[in-house]
Amino acid sequence: MTYSIIARCPRTGRFGVGSTTFSMACGRRHESVRPNVGVSKSQAFYLRYVDPLALNMLAQGYTPQHIMRVLAAEDPDFDYRQFGIIDRENNVIAHTGPGCGKWAGHTVGPYYAAYGNGLAGPQTVAGIISGFLKQPDAPLEDRLLLALEGGRDAGGQMSKGIPRPERSAWIRVVGQLDFPEIDVRVDLHDKTVAELRRVLEEFKRYRDYYSARSASPRESIPEQEFVARLNAQAA
Repeated sequence: MTYSIIARCPRTGRFGVGSTTFSMACGRRHESVRPNVGVSKSQAFYLRYVDPLALNMLAQGYTPQHIMRVLAAEDPDFDYRQFGIIDRENNVIAHTGPGCGKWAGHTVGPYYAAYGNGLAGPQTVAGIISGFLKQPDAPLEDRLLLALEGGRDAGGQMSKGIPRPERSAWIRVVGQLDFPEIDVRVDLHDKTVAELRRVLEEFKRYRDYYSARSASPRESIPEQEFVARLNAQAA
């Protein structure tokens, strides 16, 4: 029971993934997105090797369509897999196997894919897309969060007619550098997606400080002093 969105920002070239699920610790899967290469996000009956393999093949110049064919040919349980792939040219593909359960499905857009399994119905995927498209000029991380909120508000996850809460959530965005610009997550919270918004907004207050500290360590101030200044400004 998971729903996700993967995307490439058409203005900046940044890649991102947003995901939420009933399972714990969905944010542990760091291999889903790689700077200057692309995104490959697997779920449902998850295989650890799929995303690193797909990203390595993208880096070598293979298209998402070719990678899909390779994965289908090599996996005897391909019908139980769900994933999406995006490359640097905005080529997008997604797969939902018939063994992923009810309801499961995906929608592919010009530079994004939204998909999920164990959902209330197709309205959840429609809600993800509606949220993502709501503010087209917003930073990618904000659009990913709006997408998760849209999926939640459209019905989210359901199993045998019983709604299931989101118990973990994650957003990761990469730019041109070899480390993520955004990497925030929440686990085992009563309002997981709402808490993810709080964490993301708090992280934004620190982002410039962290970048400046790395670029100019001699001029940086201690983090506790920076936090004290933030708290003073908020007061």
